[in-house]
Amino acid sequence: MDVLHICIGLGPLAAYLMLLGLINLRRRPFITTGARDISALGIAITGLMIVGPLDLFMPQAAAQFFGNTVWVLFITLYLLIWLLSVLVMRPRLVVYNISCEQLRTVLASLVAELDKDVRWAGDSAILPGLGIQFNLESKSIARCAQISSVGPQQDYTGWQKLETELAARLKEEKVPGNPFAVSMVLAAIGLSVLLTVLILKDPGLVYG
Repeated sequence: MDVLHICIGLGPLAAYLMLLGLINLRRRPFITTGARDISALGIAITGLMIVGPLDLFMPQAAAQFFGNTVWVLFITLYLLIWLLSVLVMRPRLVVYNISCEQLRTVLASLVAELDKDVRWAGDSAILPGLGIQFNLESKSIARCAQISSVGPQQDYTGWQKLETELAARLKEEKVPGNPFAVSMVLAAIGLSVLLTVLILKDPGLVYG
């Protein structure tokens, strides 16, 4: 694999790791939607998809007929497929840099104010007034929690209200430093240094 392919594959991934590391280095939680979260991941692995499956399964006849334009078509197709998967996803909220226990405490207090008829069953809750049902999940290694919808009947307006109110409530929360964030930042720096060295060793890539 040449330097250009390595840079295309690892460049977006390094940026993604740096972004996650900086988010987790903050002393406050960070909330986003599942759609935005999966979109960021899709951008991060775009380079790997280009130098991997897209390059491997590139039809030679199409490459000869369209020339370099075929890459635009393939990348556009990949992005459209990814966008479709994002659009059909069920509602989900992702909260970085917070433990599941701490989020549950904040969430329990909030949903009790938003819907007096809220019912809890373990880590699952039903808010009939907002028309949403969710389950609280955690990723202990990355100190990340998810609020995932349960069941097909979901009110998107209710989810938007929950996101807005929860984001405001989380601004008041403070969390200890996350050691996992340092690992992600160091990995991003390591990849960036590697790519820089490879580029500098290949003057033809820099000067054409």
